[in-house]
Amino acid sequence: MAAENKILILGATGAIGRHIVWASVKAGNPTYALVRKTEGNVNKPKLITAANPDTKEQLLESFKSSGVILLDGDMNDHESLLKAIKQVDVVICAAGRLLIDDQVKIIAAIKEAGNIKRFFPSEFGLDVDRHDAVDPVREVFEDKAKIRRAIEAEGIPYTYLCCHAFTGYFLRNLAQLDATVPPRDKVVILGDGNVKGAYVTEADVGTYTIRAANDPRTLKKAVHIRLPANYLTANEIVSMWEKKIGKTLEKTYVPEEKVLKDIKESSFPNNYLLALYHSQQIKGDAVYEIDPAKDVEAYEFYPDVKYTTADEYLDQFV
Repeated sequence: MAAENKILILGATGAIGRHIVWASVKAGNPTYALVRKTEGNVNKPKLITAANPDTKEQLLESFKSSGVILLDGDMNDHESLLKAIKQVDVVICAAGRLLIDDQVKIIAAIKEAGNIKRFFPSEFGLDVDRHDAVDPVREVFEDKAKIRRAIEAEGIPYTYLCCHAFTGYFLRNLAQLDATVPPRDKVVILGDGNVKGAYVTEADVGTYTIRAANDPRTLKKAVHIRLPANYLTANEIVSMWEKKIGKTLEKTYVPEEKVLKDIKESSFPNNYLLALYHSQQIKGDAVYEIDPAKDVEAYEFYPDVKYTTADEYLDQFV
């Protein structure tokens, strides 16, 4: 596959979708975005808002000026979805967690269209076939795994993108609840802080996604983004931050039993964030061996990508 492939992004104005759009444009792919006329949920948790300050209107104007072809439609409107899919070669879905199940409608439209070379379902997190997560995250992962099985059952060409932890949600506040910047006095660490996690900027997720979309080697594979400089424990990240600000933070380590209790007793979004943190920082869901028959490591396939390191990312908050 080459950069001439026409790429359609669903969920293009979302937290990760916008970065996939920009990466596609930068790579030279004719880029399409399916945009619904009705607004989505504007009451987003403040951490997500802090990480993604641009409004939908600002993004769409930016897309237009960059040459993105905006198509009116909705993944729940079969005719508009089918019409959009027939115009492209690759479909990338970056819809949010509440729309995961609705991807069966995309699968049906792709099957009917018969022209799609590759489908990337909305994953962009931990590997949903390799995890030990608890609810409410477990339920979302299971829904994503069901979509994988549906894609495979229909014989649709696919690539799964496993990028693990976005820096905008995990690093910008060192995984501290109700904070949007790293702490300067005290820090809470789940577990013993010695479990490796994988971190990546949303912009780099976009870059690797488009590289995979233009690469025939990733057909029917899962692409894992675990970058060497960003494969870190919570203790390593805190130490990195302490060196930047020249100060030792007061650390509180929370045992797993307490974390599980807090997840059950918290409301959204904190219960969801805690479950994500628990999955990576305590259960080690970013630590596994890949199967060359069905997996590829992004940094090995694309060593030329100059990704942002965790160390570089934290500089903006000093």
